[in-house]
Amino acid sequence: MDWDQLELNPRIIASVRKVKLKSLREVLCISGPDLQRLTGLSRVDVHQLQTTVATACRSSPPTPGAVYVCTEDPFPARRLQQLIRGQASLRQDVPAALIRCSGDRVYVEHAADLKSLQACLSRRVPVLLARRHVRLLVVDSVAALFRAEFQASDWLERSRQLISCSHILHTLSREYNTTVVCVNQVTDVFSSDDSLGPVSGGVSPALGLAWANQVMVRLMMRRLQQTVARGDQSSTLRRLEVVFAPHLARDGRDAAVWREGVLGVCVTETDVCNGDRCV
Repeated sequence: MDWDQLELNPRIIASVRKVKLKSLREVLCISGPDLQRLTGLSRVDVHQLQTTVATACRSSPPTPGAVYVCTEDPFPARRLQQLIRGQASLRQDVPAALIRCSGDRVYVEHAADLKSLQACLSRRVPVLLARRHVRLLVVDSVAALFRAEFQASDWLERSRQLISCSHILHTLSREYNTTVVCVNQVTDVFSSDDSLGPVSGGVSPALGLAWANQVMVRLMMRRLQQTVARGDQSSTLRRLEVVFAPHLARDGRDAAVWREGVLGVCVTETDVCNGDRCV
């Protein structure tokens, strides 16, 4: 569908064409404030543009979504629906019709063993990426399979398989310009005394340096002792930290988990800080 086929004011169409957006769907990948700055349109015009484009795209192939690969627990479908319901309060610049159907663009794959994971990453995921159906790949988690399938004496074969899996993920990210996120990749370090709890703050890479060195950016989220409240909700305070990144300083931010998502919070306040979103 071309811009001329949309029922929009010619002035809006001219502003969009001036910035040379490649397609209609690119409009849906840009936030409202960014569209305002990019096109010079008013907030009302941008909202009309997004709503019209979202309606026009509903009958065509879906906008880019995400692939979520589960290796341990079932996919958290109930939590996803809760997040979708809460997006209206967070993203007022996004049309409601687009938010309601966002769950349709999450592709879930269950991989019970390493062979299934490799088949998924090397065969099925590239098809979705090539068709531009997804722009995010989440693996939850790589560590679960490797820790279950290999013994300590199999370290050489495990390292070979780790590098092979890493190569596949890096290739997907590079060739299709997509983001790859691997979660739950650390393990607690327990103390040597008789206590059953882990050492305070003691965590290490679950698969050792062989895997840690393959990751470009490492983020750590840990629970703190405090609890924060907001309205009828309460959450255990978390700390999101940059452990390693070539383009980011080693810093952190306090955050809390609410019904609508993960948001940054001020240390001395219990309300959510505007703009400090840590999703």
